[in-house]
Amino acid sequence: MDEERRLEIEVPEEFEESCRLDQYLTAELALQFEFLTRTRIQKLIAAGKVSVNEKPAKAGAKLRGGEVIAITVPADVRLEIKAEDIPLEIIFEDSDLVVVNKPAGMVTHPGAGVQQGTLVNALMYHCGASLSGISGVLRPGIVHRLDKDTSGVLVVAKNDRAHQSLAKQIKDKDAGRKYRALLEGIPEQMQGSVDKPIGRHPVDRKKMAILTDGRVAKTHFSVLRHWHKFCLVEAVLETGRTHQIRVHMASLGCPVVGDIVYNNRATGTPEARRRLGLKGHALHAAYLSFLHPITAVLLEFEASLPPDFNQLLERLDAGL
Repeated sequence: MDEERRLEIEVPEEFEESCRLDQYLTAELALQFEFLTRTRIQKLIAAGKVSVNEKPAKAGAKLRGGEVIAITVPADVRLEIKAEDIPLEIIFEDSDLVVVNKPAGMVTHPGAGVQQGTLVNALMYHCGASLSGISGVLRPGIVHRLDKDTSGVLVVAKNDRAHQSLAKQIKDKDAGRKYRALLEGIPEQMQGSVDKPIGRHPVDRKKMAILTDGRVAKTHFSVLRHWHKFCLVEAVLETGRTHQIRVHMASLGCPVVGDIVYNNRATGTPEARRRLGLKGHALHAAYLSFLHPITAVLLEFEASLPPDFNQLLERLDAGL
């Protein structure tokens, strides 16, 4: 019989809510590993099989981001992620990292309700065992994430040294990140900043919201082009909160086109998204820069707008 195995999970620094330990572990593990139900997770915690930052923890312990959870996993739990032969657009790759252009519609890593078809499943096939393990078995190599319906450039670490360096650069705001977003509406100012704290929505826990007691969030934007009811903006992140650009732009009364979560206007429905020919919402991570984690050489990467996004801009030029 296989022996027990120790599994480590790093809670993202950009974690957006105060969440119970047992709830977090259930969301992360229960649907991926069928034996780890919430009840069983609670029993493992009660038995001292789970620690947070190397200290014993209770099921109700609050997580706020950046913690390292260690859990001794029973022998009958499968700890493998299925490698899948899913095509990837590789922008750059060496022995330490890989930069990809993630398509809209692809989830970054396995989680609650999603076990296959993710970027991690594809990376497991492409890179094999050559991915960093810092973020845990569900997120090998993942340094930062993009929402499922957001396309664009994303860096993945192949070893722990690279992971630590890249994560620190993102946390310290040394990495550059620029996005393109098509908005429904035009801001009052052609350029500016949104400095509004973001936290978990008090009623709908799947959403984020502007909250006075939320975490600091700042987005800089500039309008690149505009039409009668729409505009194309460049958004630069100073912080990296979950759904930050989408929430901040919606707070200006100019939500992202095709955003079925935060856009309550004409283009914020699945039907409108299909009518516009979009595979996701019109938000694209266009640029990423950082220092190479080993050589310290400045690397800059750009990902062109996906075809559906470009075609929509052409339709706007034609008078949509």
